[in-house]
Amino acid sequence: MRRAARAAAGLALALTVLTACSSDGGGEPELTAAGAYIPEPITADMAGGFLVIENTGDADDTLTSVHSDLAGSVEMHETVNNAMRPVDSFPVPAGGRLSLERGGSHLMLLGLSHQPLEGETVSLELRFEKSEPITLDVPVRATTYTGE
Repeated sequence: MRRAARAAAGLALALTVLTACSSDGGGEPELTAAGAYIPEPITADMAGGFLVIENTGDADDTLTSVHSDLAGSVEMHETVNNAMRPVDSFPVPAGGRLSLERGGSHLMLLGLSHQPLEGETVSLELRFEKSEPITLDVPVRATTYTGE
């Protein structure tokens, strides 16, 4: 019986230590966004958006929505088995990054008020579960621009 009690106490202590060390153990996310661009769209009704969100903080966060004056709506998409599908959110892990890029997770700006041209900028507001919104003036690049 004593062994069982000691084992239970040891397990409880280990769980307490692991919980205290988890990425959501009271710290705060610290988010920055960089490398944002929108390729000049080939149609007048939708465009793609790409960027990297870095979290140098001690807590995870989640990108929950994106808004733009250019678009009636902005959807977040992931690509799985060469097929796009909308998602409700994207995780931004503590000490990690969320990369929105061609061929992978990305933004879709739908119902454009006008077709943006290379050289223009488009305002995006990124909204998160925990952090304050980040507003970006995103350059419109050539249709074939890849961010590299």
